Amino acid sequence: MVKIPNQSRAHELLAALGEQLAAVDYACDLVVIGGAGLLALGMIDRPTRDVDLLALRFGDELQMPRPLPAELMAAAERVGRDFAVPGGWLNAGPSGLLELGLPEGLLARLVTRSYGSALTVHFASRLDQIHFKLYAAVDQGPGKHESDLRALAPNRDELIAAARWALTHDPSDGFRGELELALAHLGVGDADLSA
Repeated sequence: MVKIPNQSRAHELLAALGEQLAAVDYACDLVVIGGAGLLALGMIDRPTRDVDLLALRFGDELQMPRPLPAELMAAAERVGRDFAVPGGWLNAGPSGLLELGLPEGLLARLVTRSYGSALTVHFASRLDQIHFKLYAAVDQGPGKHESDLRALAPNRDELIAAARWALTHDPSDGFRGELELALAHLGVGDADLSA
């Protein structure tokens, strides 16, 4: 089921979330990756199912968003009811990436948008999304991840940097083999992945 059909709707949901948080005097900073982040920044135009939280941000510190703070979860549930989107539209699915390490320099590249006084969303940059989407395409299969990656039009150096980062998450021979096949499919067939 499609939950967030376009860029306008993504911003509407986040603005409504900011309003709900302000109503209970709770402010937060979220780091968002994935399709919703790409959609909100106008980098893709395909619908997406949810908003993927990578982390809660406190200054220069990123914290695991699991479990979601009670105020944030309640606000998201109210927005879901108001906009008739199923529960779980705001989730911490990709937050495990925090434990394995993020692309170097991610914090400095975040694209920040405010949604009222109570919600600040930091979207992953194009370069960081290339890292995440290449990893996801190899780990979970191409589909939407490959489509998103192609929409980002990465160059050879960006793909090689993303591949080297992905290998820090899964250094297995099987993953490396699939990664090399994915790179070849994307036009980078002779990459040196040693860093």
